[in-house]
Amino acid sequence: MSPIKIAILAMGGEGGGVLADWIVDMGEANGYVAQTTSVPGVAQRTGATIYYVELYPQAQADSDGGKPVLALMPLPGDVDVVLASELMEAGRAVQRGLVTNDRTTLVASTHRVYSIAEKSAMGDGRVDSAELLAHAERAAKRFIRFDMAQAAEASGSVISAVLFGALCGAGVLPFSRAQFEATIERGGVGVKPSLKAFGAAFARAQGEPEAQAAFQQAAIQQAAAPQPRHPAVRALVERTQREFSADAQPVLLEGVRRLIDYQDVDYAGLYLDRVASIAGLPTNDGGKLLRETARHLALWMSYEDTARVAQLKTRATRFERVRDEARVQQGQVLAINEYMHPRLQEICETLPGGIGRWLMESTLPRKLVERFTQKGRVIQTSSLRGYLMLRTVAWMKRWRRTTLRYADENRRIEEWLGQIAGIAARNPELAVEVAQCQGLVKGYSDTHERGLRNYDTVMAALQRAGAAIAPATLRELRDAALADEHGHKLRAALVQHALA
Repeated sequence: MSPIKIAILAMGGEGGGVLADWIVDMGEANGYVAQTTSVPGVAQRTGATIYYVELYPQAQADSDGGKPVLALMPLPGDVDVVLASELMEAGRAVQRGLVTNDRTTLVASTHRVYSIAEKSAMGDGRVDSAELLAHAERAAKRFIRFDMAQAAEASGSVISAVLFGALCGAGVLPFSRAQFEATIERGGVGVKPSLKAFGAAFARAQGEPEAQAAFQQAAIQQAAAPQPRHPAVRALVERTQREFSADAQPVLLEGVRRLIDYQDVDYAGLYLDRVASIAGLPTNDGGKLLRETARHLALWMSYEDTARVAQLKTRATRFERVRDEARVQQGQVLAINEYMHPRLQEICETLPGGIGRWLMESTLPRKLVERFTQKGRVIQTSSLRGYLMLRTVAWMKRWRRTTLRYADENRRIEEWLGQIAGIAARNPELAVEVAQCQGLVKGYSDTHERGLRNYDTVMAALQRAGAAIAPATLRELRDAALADEHGHKLRAALVQHALA
């Protein structure tokens, strides 16, 4: 007789160890010999910890006349149940061969926590979730999946309790629901919310219609349009709902929210004015041009200047997130050091337009500023002095409209929108590609400078070729610009298409 073999893939802080301990405790309390081991990943998101549990009936062990020999780690093709706390981890389990279609029940959450490789890509480096789901569906004998992070949040618990409930609902272990719940109660920590999460996941795993409806209703409520209290903000929301198509509203509302946070209500109103000029263009692309322009315009209008960087680094939510990630314990002191190295260009761009240009073009004043800024400095934002220093810089956003950077970025934005409008009448598909070229401009300091240089190169090629350029060619140039930070592939693509 073979033991029951269970692999758990979970990231740091998700309670994978607790889940493994629950399974072991449940087995030992109900006549099974249980063993658990764990193999930690490299880091919290470059790899997950794999917990491995084996269960063997005590009665069978006694009948065999000795203690069973249990494995220390899962082997490909030899796992009965795989529990994954996130969709990419389910994909990793499939890739490792832990999931097989003749044996394995795969229980996984469909939400995503993006990996370092995905987040550090110059373009959109996200793995296609639909492909991950299809791959897992083909690989598993049975695949139970839903958004377990949402279920955990709705019940005020953690994802380990949701996975435990889904495991029970799958019916693949020789234990009753009462035995599962008794295990949670014996733990004695967070029992009530854990049982609530367990029950919701159990019902969802068993496909109960009421549970399906509850999850769908929660998703609808989560995606519902906001109802702000501030009259000016409410007016922007109502304008968005009144003037733009329903399929574009989620992007537009997020853009409005982002730009109010970035600057103010009037700035968000300017955003809607600009998008309205695109919405009025005669296209037959099903609203794709409007959605893409709205998305990229919101990103461009919230460009990262010194005030924005300071604002993000001094937010209360950031301090809370760092404390959670560092797992600061009671009585411990957390120090956060920020390495800051503003170049002369960033300093000039933060100044009013006339002064900034004068400083950039000067000789002696420029050298004097460069002398004092040639070395970076460390600012401890967890100290009062460091915090107030960056808050002062963040407070300067109220003068953003007078700065050199604002003038330069708005000029580029208007030129970009003009190109989109001019091309859309003749070639809407090409106009969409032009809108997506904004994705080349991102980041701060050197990253922004490289992206802007690539953007200017691609736009210059578009100007030379005119509307005769194929949308696929412009897309290829954009992808080449995102392929490497040095621009070698972009130059090669320009030569290939005789656009150099």
